[in-house]
Amino acid sequence: MSVLSGKKILLGISAGIAAYKTASLVRLFIKSGAEVKVIMTPASKDFITPLTLSTLSKNPVSSVFYDKKEENELWNNHVDLGLWADLMLVAPATANTLSKMANGTCDNLLLATYLSAKCPVYFAPAMDLDMYKHPSTKNSFKKLQSFNNVMIPATSGELASGLVGEGRMAEPQHMVSFIEKDLLSKLPLKGKKLLITAGPTYEAIDPVRFIGNHSSGKMGFEIAKAAANLGAEVSLISGPSNQQIQHALIHRIDVNSAEEMYTSVHDCFDEVDIAILSAAVADYRPKNVAQQKIKKTVAALEIELEPTKDILASLGAIKKQQFLVGFALETENELENAKGKLQRKNLDMIVLNSLQDKGAGFATDTNKITIIDRSSKEISFELKSKAAVAKDIISEILKRIA
Repeated sequence: MSVLSGKKILLGISAGIAAYKTASLVRLFIKSGAEVKVIMTPASKDFITPLTLSTLSKNPVSSVFYDKKEENELWNNHVDLGLWADLMLVAPATANTLSKMANGTCDNLLLATYLSAKCPVYFAPAMDLDMYKHPSTKNSFKKLQSFNNVMIPATSGELASGLVGEGRMAEPQHMVSFIEKDLLSKLPLKGKKLLITAGPTYEAIDPVRFIGNHSSGKMGFEIAKAAANLGAEVSLISGPSNQQIQHALIHRIDVNSAEEMYTSVHDCFDEVDIAILSAAVADYRPKNVAQQKIKKTVAALEIELEPTKDILASLGAIKKQQFLVGFALETENELENAKGKLQRKNLDMIVLNSLQDKGAGFATDTNKITIIDRSSKEISFELKSKAAVAKDIISEILKRIA
């Protein structure tokens, strides 16, 4: 999965011959899983048509603040466009547009949107070699980089003038790769290794039956996804679950029983920086497992249970530099029980949810949590999707490991 997957990309096109390459650029962004909107300077439409770009992006293309020819004039709000984007790329960025960007000149929709953008901005220069090397152009590069805009350098090659030299806009594939690498290098969990557990465990009674619970694994899977999207290498140890996940940075390890999860967790723990144990591990298992299916009789059936190994406590006892996070699902005395668990098991943070809260708990798409850290600081969140809850959990961890 590309780091661009799910990203909202605003592509600004200025009037250079290299604009013809933007059709391929839009296709590559879409293929990477991004959503793309295009803004063109009016003159850039001489080089590539808005129809081509709107067809490829599946979004309307904007080039003016409003169309005077339209009977019902619709304002293209540059502020909304700037706030919509997760990143903005100006390509091709001509000497004229670069100069205006660098000096705050605002005489078209693209420039107004650039000045309103709150997201990372990339620019890919495209011009003849003498223009590329001119001191005024170099000054534009320098000023834009001082604004934390990121330059995708032009390459050497054949130019529209017929000359050969520096100033040719980078190829679409190179630009996409450049942006992916740059985004990855800046992700807050880049270089971190995370261990996440998810789902239930099944403790066998006989070859057919087991003791389990209603955990779907959704919360743990969403946490794994949120962590990987921030650059972490994730070992996701999951009990039986129908949840699916595809991400280059997530390695899934499937287990069934609490004993198997204990072993897999300990195999990984020494190498990780953060461990988040969200799995609903069985507290007890049958002491003796029948080798054949137990037949139903009129007599009552008694099953002797014994405790499973406490995975969370075992990690709390051996942790060194790891940041250890546990979960507490409670039905009464929620805060008191969660705080007790945090202290007993030597955790750095605990995530509490209650089955008393509507929309929280097992097999739902939402959750409502309270986070408690070692200082007993409590942070409560409203009911949210589990994807949003996962981001909240990761965000609170980042605050504490920074």
